[in-house]
Amino acid sequence: MDKKRMIKVNDEIIRLKDVHSMGVIGDPGCEGLGTYNMKVYAGALEETGKDDFTLIVGDLVPAGTKHYYEVIREMTEVLAENDVYALRGNHDTGDYVQYFGRKNYALLAEHFAVVVLDNAVRAFEEEGLELLSRVLSMEEVRQVIIAFHIPVPNHYILNCVSEEEFGRLQKAYAPWKEKVKYLLCGHVHSRFIDQIDGIPLICTGGGGAMIEDVSKDIRSSDIDHHIIHFYEQDGKLSCQIANLSEDCYGRERKDEILKQKLEETVQGELMAHLRYLMFADRAKRRGMERIANLFQALAASEYYHARNFYSVLERPAAFMESVKAYVPFEEFEYERMYQMLAGYAKDHHYPLAEQAFLSAAVAEREHALLLKQASDMEQFAEGVIYVCPICGNLMTGDSVPERCPVCGGPKRQYDTFESKDIS
Repeated sequence: MDKKRMIKVNDEIIRLKDVHSMGVIGDPGCEGLGTYNMKVYAGALEETGKDDFTLIVGDLVPAGTKHYYEVIREMTEVLAENDVYALRGNHDTGDYVQYFGRKNYALLAEHFAVVVLDNAVRAFEEEGLELLSRVLSMEEVRQVIIAFHIPVPNHYILNCVSEEEFGRLQKAYAPWKEKVKYLLCGHVHSRFIDQIDGIPLICTGGGGAMIEDVSKDIRSSDIDHHIIHFYEQDGKLSCQIANLSEDCYGRERKDEILKQKLEETVQGELMAHLRYLMFADRAKRRGMERIANLFQALAASEYYHARNFYSVLERPAAFMESVKAYVPFEEFEYERMYQMLAGYAKDHHYPLAEQAFLSAAVAEREHALLLKQASDMEQFAEGVIYVCPICGNLMTGDSVPERCPVCGGPKRQYDTFESKDIS
C-alpha cells in the first residue's frame, strides 16, 4: 500500500510542487492518545486529506517520550492521505527533533508560503525569526502564513506569549508586513479569529483534545471539533473552517469481521463492569471498604475499555439531535420486548425473571418520557433525578415517595443525580 508519511523536516526551506492548499489540525494529542480522543484526530486527517498537505500546529502528544511519538507517528502514517508536517507545541518536548526534525522551517508553494516557528516555551527562537525575515524578503514570495503554537496577545485570551515576544515577531516581519496574510496558532482547545496588527489571527485547537470554554463569549458548547482549510484560488490565499461531525471517522467499522469482534468485546467489557460493581456492593455490605474500592476502580476501568471499543463502532447523530434518537429504543423495550419476555417467564414459572422484566418496563417508560422532554435541550427543566438502586426505577419531582412504587425500596437508599446548574 502506498502510504503518505509524516515528514521529518531536514531542510530549512522546502519547495513544494503542485501545491495549492493546506489542511491544519490543532492539538490532537495533548490530552492523551486513547482511542476515544484519537477518533477525532482520525476524522481530522480524513478531512485534511482533501488538501495537498497537512500541518499540525503543535501538541501531537501528551508528553515528549519516544513511546508517544512512535504511537502518533505510526497512527498518522496509516491514516494520513497526504504528507503531514508538524510544528512543536508545549507538550512536544524531549525527542521531538529526533522524530520530526527541524523546529523552524519554511514551506514554499507556488502561490503561498508557510513559515513554521517554534515558540513552545513562550519565546520565538532567533533562528526562526531570522528565517522568517529571509523568506519574506524573497521576491518570489508574496503571500505568507506565519504558524506557531502559542498565540500572540489578542482580544480573547490571556494564555499567550508576552507583548515583548510579539514585538520581536513584529520586528521580523515589519518590512514586508503586507505579505503576511495570516497568523496561525493552536494551544487553546477551541477556535477563534481575531485581528492583530492588522493581520487575521486564526487560533485552532480542535483536532482531538476536548473543547474547552475560552471566555463567556466563546463557550465549549458553541465550538465543534474542526480543522482549517487554507487554499489558493486565482492567486489569492483564503481559508475555510470545516467542522468535524461526531461521526467523523468510520473506516474500521466497515470491516464486518472487525465490527462483529468489536461488538462482542464491548459486551464482554460491560459484563465485567457490571460484575465488578456488584461485587463492590457485596464488599461494602461486609464493611470491606478497600476491597469495595478496588472493585469500583476495576469497574471504571472496564467501562472505559468498553467506551473505547464502542467509539470505533458508534455512529452518533449531531449532538442537538441525539436525544430524540434514543426514544424509540426505550419505547420498544417497555411496550413490546419486556412485556413479551415477562410473559414468557410467567408461562414457564420463572418469577424472578418476570419481576425483573416488569420492573424494568416501568423504568423504561419513564426514560422515554424524560428523553422526549430533553429533546428540547435548552428547555429541559428536571434538575434532580432519583434512581432506586434496588429495581432501577427512575423518579423526578420536588417530592418523591418514601418507598419506591415499583419495589418498595426505601427513599434513603435512592441514588440522587443533581445537575450543577441548579439555582
